[in-house]
Amino acid sequence: MIQRIGEHGRAVVATAVAVLSGLMWLVPPADVEMENSLHHLNFIPLLVAAVLSGWRGAALTLAATAIAQAPYIFMSHRVSPENALDQVVELGIFGVASVIAGILADRERRRTGELEATTIELRRVYAELQASVEKLRRSERLYAAGQLAASLAHEIRNPLEGISGAANLLHRGKVSGQNFQDCLEIIQLESQRLNKLLSGFLEFARPRVPRFQPADVGTLVDSVRLLVAQSPLARGTYVNTEVAVGIPEVESDPEQLKQVLLNLVLNAVEASPNGSEVQIMARFEASLERSGDRGGHVSICVVDEGPGIPAEDQEKIFEPFFTTREKGSGLGLAIAANIMQQLGGTLTAENNTTRGMRFCITLPVRREIKQ
Repeated sequence: MIQRIGEHGRAVVATAVAVLSGLMWLVPPADVEMENSLHHLNFIPLLVAAVLSGWRGAALTLAATAIAQAPYIFMSHRVSPENALDQVVELGIFGVASVIAGILADRERRRTGELEATTIELRRVYAELQASVEKLRRSERLYAAGQLAASLAHEIRNPLEGISGAANLLHRGKVSGQNFQDCLEIIQLESQRLNKLLSGFLEFARPRVPRFQPADVGTLVDSVRLLVAQSPLARGTYVNTEVAVGIPEVESDPEQLKQVLLNLVLNAVEASPNGSEVQIMARFEASLERSGDRGGHVSICVVDEGPGIPAEDQEKIFEPFFTTREKGSGLGLAIAANIMQQLGGTLTAENNTTRGMRFCITLPVRREIKQ
């Protein structure tokens, strides 16, 4: 009878229609009050049919109810024509209301189905996007590994050629005295250079896992200043420190942070001419109310008075093996940037307005714990 209603819903509606129709026949036509009460209950199966099966189910249930109760209404018409007419009008109103409810239910079901289909499609697209991103990442890693290997091979070639040339001269036995010592010194120096290059590459490729603990910025800056002052590179260059009052401790790896800062200061000293000044400035900046940096952050900037770096090269200075110095390995800044990324901070570089460079370390006071 009601085709679109599910098995359970069909049984409920059919049972309700049958029970109500049967009870109507048990009530004497003269008992108008009981008759009206039962007739009002017809709205329940009509509404259930509308919700479960839409307007078609409501219309079929209305037809079934009318067929089942029409003889009783016709019989009660002889006793009370007005009451019989009220029942017909009331059943019609119930039917119209249930059909409207069914139309709304059908519309909601269509909307829900469209949303479910859209959700399934979005999940499929998201899965494809994730697969594409992972594929792109693999390609980028392979490309980066290839570029790194090519750069490493290029950097290794020069010391190997020096070692090979000196070894050939020694092998031929055509050198003696000072030339012999020069060849040995070339082999020793180029071997040390090669060892330093490979050690730096390994440090860049497999950095040590940070050991996070509270680090005092003022103590760190002072220790770096003392170390640089004892370096031969610092002769003729004055290192000035300016640490703001009240800088809180940062949650970081003190040794790795010291390594990064020492590298920046030594680079600044080497780039600056004799008689110039290198500045180390540290300050604390409270977090903005709407920012994710709840504890604020500390910045340490190293400013030199060297020639600076051309604008076209500034994007490359953190790439491995890129250097503007004749004897530079090109790994110092790459390692420093890698360490800062592990520490949850950043390392930036920019030219000063007058001359020289400004390298800035930025670290959050409170480390963000990733779930």
